[in-house]
Amino acid sequence: MTVKEELYKACLTFIDNRLTTVNNTILDLQNSLQSETKSSAGDKHETGRAMLQLEREKAGHQLSEIEKQQQIIRKVNFESEHGKVALGSVVKTTQSNYFISISAGEITIDNMTYFAISAATPIAQLLLSKTVGDEIVFRNNTFKIVAVI
Repeated sequence: MTVKEELYKACLTFIDNRLTTVNNTILDLQNSLQSETKSSAGDKHETGRAMLQLEREKAGHQLSEIEKQQQIIRKVNFESEHGKVALGSVVKTTQSNYFISISAGEITIDNMTYFAISAATPIAQLLLSKTVGDEIVFRNNTFKIVAVI
């Protein structure tokens, strides 16, 4: 399995884990809303329901973000090679290594650390369309692209 394929699978696992967590949260909130019974303290009951409703909306937004990440990761072709940095590229620099896909954080493969980042992040915006040998200045640090896979 190539590094790019392993990074791709790590991103899929990241999305699956987030999806499971959010779905469990939504299920718990639905159960809490259903078990919330009218008590003699009506205001307390209404406040509790309102809080649960807000949490449910927040979980709904998280679910929407996960769906967007799923759409982006489906566009990544881990079998393709890139001459220029693009969605799906593994970019090795003199500072760090990046996988341009979704924001999934730090991933370690074969004792090498990669940062899975969205193409919308500031660092990715600087890297996109660059090639091996190009220099990038980010936050007053200059680094060079040494490989684009």
